[in-house]
Amino acid sequence: MLIALNAVLGRELKKTFRQKSRLLASMVRPMIWLFVIGGGIGSIMPDDSHQNYQNAIIPGILGMTLLFGSMLSALSTVYDKESGVMRMLIISPMPSYAVILSKLASSTLAGLLQIIMLCVLLFALQKLHFNQINWTLFIFSLFLTAIACAALGLITAVVSKSLDNFAAIMNFVIFPVFFLSGALYPVDNLPTILHWVAVANPFTYGVDLIKHSIAITQESTDFLLYVDALVLGAFSIV
Repeated sequence: MLIALNAVLGRELKKTFRQKSRLLASMVRPMIWLFVIGGGIGSIMPDDSHQNYQNAIIPGILGMTLLFGSMLSALSTVYDKESGVMRMLIISPMPSYAVILSKLASSTLAGLLQIIMLCVLLFALQKLHFNQINWTLFIFSLFLTAIACAALGLITAVVSKSLDNFAAIMNFVIFPVFFLSGALYPVDNLPTILHWVAVANPFTYGVDLIKHSIAITQESTDFLLYVDALVLGAFSIV
């Protein structure tokens, strides 16, 4: 079973590394959000606090990169369904759960690869500093959030009947999940209905967990550390 799992996982990772242009393009989105959206919204805040707002949304930008990266990596599952590869995997001696695990692992690693690239960029731009980060918690939060995002992407891919269907469902899922997560503003400041939607959103806890790991955003967390970890872990397992 491990041999089959490694084979499927290796195939998925090769596809990811071959798409170098997509990996590089994935860095454009977070930079736009950080400097254009962050700078634009921050500029209308009093006391010239745009730099503080940019710092405040860094955990959300990291979470967004994991969300988009993992969701888009799940696109390969839809390709496999349309091309018949998934049918061959299912009828092979390889257990069905091994197929799911390999897809989940590949999407998780694809998201983490993009987050490593983004972190290097943020360090180079001096938006992150080594002494600001609790590295054990930071790595744990990114890993757990990546798994949860990959699981969400896999669920979306499974219910999608075609590539067009996946694109429509992904847009329907990904934007509410991102905007109602505390990535750009505190969950507590949302109107009552939106607040409870955000509380029910598992991605909210991923962003909050990342906030706990960075010194400059620890004061803006919405939930306790163990609550974030428990909710993310439970969602990924289920």
